[in-house]
Amino acid sequence: MAQGAAKLPNSQSSSSSGSSPKQGAAGFWSEVKALFRTLVVVFAIAFSLRVAVVEPFKIPSGSMIPTLQIGDFILVLKFWYGLRLPFVTDSVTMWNDPKRGDVVVFTRPDDPNTPDEDDSEIHIIKRIVAVGGESVEVRGAKVLVNGKVLDEPYAQWTDGGKFEGNFGPKTVPEGHVLLLGDNRDNSKDSRFWTNPFLDVKRIKGKAVVVFWSWDSLTRIFTRIR
Repeated sequence: MAQGAAKLPNSQSSSSSGSSPKQGAAGFWSEVKALFRTLVVVFAIAFSLRVAVVEPFKIPSGSMIPTLQIGDFILVLKFWYGLRLPFVTDSVTMWNDPKRGDVVVFTRPDDPNTPDEDDSEIHIIKRIVAVGGESVEVRGAKVLVNGKVLDEPYAQWTDGGKFEGNFGPKTVPEGHVLLLGDNRDNSKDSRFWTNPFLDVKRIKGKAVVVFWSWDSLTRIFTRIR
């Protein structure tokens, strides 16, 4: 008699290994819940980064030409000067002072001279030309700070310095800055505001890099100076 004969399986132990419909539904909803939790975490991280660390902006006008072109996409470091919280206009705390020459994004208080527009809801990008305690004056195509003409290779005066663009001399209050667009004869900046000086706490961040430009691909990833 053969010694290697296989033993027949017990018919009672041969039940199907497949899961029941209830088990399948439970597994599906478990995966949906896990995916939802992951999405919530990812959204929270992305939101926190956008609020407190870095935020993209699109340049809507030519007021910063030649430094920035219309349609440029830039990155703004929001933690450069201080900590910001969501839905709060001013920085909670500041650890760096804005400096002359910085290109910044900010909001300003609503201007009573523009009743049809809420200026506080508009993100603006300009360059700081004077900080607290400095005397500033604009005459023709020259900017003078503390009586000395600034060397500004980034600025252009397409009309040679319009008369209506003249300003000062005035002293910038402490904790404030005065801002101009690089396209000086085509920029509605501090010179034309009811209150020309911006509280530094309203600065959202420092513009640091062009990450996309329709003007020229060679400008992509160029630093903003």
